[in-house]
Amino acid sequence: MDQAFPPHTVVTMPALSPTMTSGNIGTWQKAAGDVIAPGDVLVEIETDKAQMDFEFQEDGVLAKVLKDSGEKDVAVGNPIAVMVEEGTDVAAFESFTLDDAGGEKAPPAKESGEEAAESSEPADSGSQTSPSTLPKSEPKESAPESQGSESSGGRLQTSLEREPLASPSAKALALERGVPIKKVKGTGPGGRITKQDIEKYKPETSAAPSAPAGSAAPAYEDIPASSMRKTIANRLQQSMNQNPHYFVAATVSVTKLLKLRQALNSSADGKYKLSVNDFLIKASGVACKKVPAVNSSWREIDGQVVIRQHNTVDVSVAVATPIGLMTPIVKGVESLGLSSISAQIKDLGKRARDGKLKPEEYQGGTFTVSNMGMNAAIDRFTAVINPPQAGILAVGTTKKVAIPSSAEEGNGVEWDDQVVVTGSFDHKVVDGAVGGEWIREFKKVVENPLEMLL
Repeated sequence: MDQAFPPHTVVTMPALSPTMTSGNIGTWQKAAGDVIAPGDVLVEIETDKAQMDFEFQEDGVLAKVLKDSGEKDVAVGNPIAVMVEEGTDVAAFESFTLDDAGGEKAPPAKESGEEAAESSEPADSGSQTSPSTLPKSEPKESAPESQGSESSGGRLQTSLEREPLASPSAKALALERGVPIKKVKGTGPGGRITKQDIEKYKPETSAAPSAPAGSAAPAYEDIPASSMRKTIANRLQQSMNQNPHYFVAATVSVTKLLKLRQALNSSADGKYKLSVNDFLIKASGVACKKVPAVNSSWREIDGQVVIRQHNTVDVSVAVATPIGLMTPIVKGVESLGLSSISAQIKDLGKRARDGKLKPEEYQGGTFTVSNMGMNAAIDRFTAVINPPQAGILAVGTTKKVAIPSSAEEGNGVEWDDQVVVTGSFDHKVVDGAVGGEWIREFKKVVENPLEMLL
């Protein structure tokens, strides 16, 4: 017969994204017996995107932790803790177990293509290639007073004090140099790892006591893949396998665009500073409105296949962060001015690198722009489509190219600033001729940039 416990609430693993099926338990910020006020961080939870703070929004006392720090793959809806009201005898819950909380289930297996769509589509799309909200299982009540929790008492925000503690610049440098950040000893406040700590890090090369003198150091180091890295790998693999890519490239003159950019920035009085990427994102919006077939996605709704054509152009912008690639979204690009686009990109990019993006700010989007033009070594490249979107534009660096002079007299040459762009399109949605038409419209508006101001 089940033991009766005082009235309590079972806290379950929350779903942090539409396709999340499980998560890892990080550091518990509260222990059994601690009083919790609204807004207090209860526990850190690692997802495939980031490490998040679970902030509880109700008064109470933590009676029992059911899943210790370090627990992996805890299914959404499974019990992780027990809360009681102040004044309740916490000692009565020492023998409380997972079975008393209703038991736990195994994480459901992901369906093929499910992860591939997570970063680009919200839950209510009705598509098999877009994320769907996962139902939470109701925990069984072990006593009449038990109250199942849907984790609605908690609010989730990106954690700024993850383990190990490290500044964003330190994480970026560690990623660039391949430094295992967990092995770096931080010298900043509270043991925080700084950029200088990464620069001074030296891998351990000392041989074991039993190793013969002069033995060589290990030739490699195995670095465990993070949850986000695994998710990126799965998505890209599924995208290439499930979406028949084809590529259309064009050389585009940006001489007029650069002159217009300089003129606008000179007259801005510091209110804004436009980048080339701002113009290219706006041009993508214009092209998507002129060739709406590209601003579409492949859907399967109730067993019926449809192509959904979007009425607004929401451009996902690829941003490299210390934990991997993120694609924050500039929504309604077709109706935004260049200064608004510029301000949003700066804000979204900074918060993406700091790990502060909300799910709705990177899930969705109808088209993607990936710009590697800041790297002078990159002439051109091709990008992988971000499902369920049907297209992505890859932008190389700007090069000066000699072209025949437009002057009437003489056969001289003049210098033209040019960039190579490559569109990747999903042939299920966009035929080759249509992809070519989109590139032509994009090239036209970039080479006549005053059209963006109309």
